[in-house]
Amino acid sequence: MSETNTPEPDQPAGSDDLDVDAKLFTKWDVDEIAYEDPSTERYITVTPVAHTMGRHSSKQFKKSEISIVERLINRLMATEENTGKKQLTTRAVRRAFDIVNERTDENPVQVLVTAVENAAPREETVRLKYGGISVPQAVDVAPQRRVDQALKFIAEGTHSGSFKTATDVEEALADQLIGAANYNVQTYAINQKEEKERVAAAAR
Repeated sequence: MSETNTPEPDQPAGSDDLDVDAKLFTKWDVDEIAYEDPSTERYITVTPVAHTMGRHSSKQFKKSEISIVERLINRLMATEENTGKKQLTTRAVRRAFDIVNERTDENPVQVLVTAVENAAPREETVRLKYGGISVPQAVDVAPQRRVDQALKFIAEGTHSGSFKTATDVEEALADQLIGAANYNVQTYAINQKEEKERVAAAAR
């Protein structure tokens, strides 16, 4: 009489391979990311998916549910030379993450989250008109806009650091992420954040 293998009560048959944890770019774990800024935590989503094919575009503020890595990729495409080149930009981000890991020996997703938190401005200025006179006024920045601004600064710093220079885009992006994560004021993203807050402080 032959023996039959019966599955465990809590484990369905054929589920031996179902416990594999998904990782970003098949390398980076996204389960234990630490957040230092509680105001932006809910707007910095981390998932192992780097391409959702525009599913967030139909609803306002839906972008907050998209992975911060994909949002960075989309922001890097917002230049005349790279518009629509998502596969090319995704490969550049993947290689930049490898460089970040080699230099810091840390999870590059964690470095990105810390860089976004550090580069997010807390204050900015708006223009108010009083009888035809335009007066700057300092205002607090909404958390979602803080994340948007941080991604913008990182992308602009990457573009300025690699466009018409000998520096590859991967190296330029890695420099921006590491510099912003370490709060290096020489980094473009941190410099822009400090400038915005300085102008806002003068307009209080």
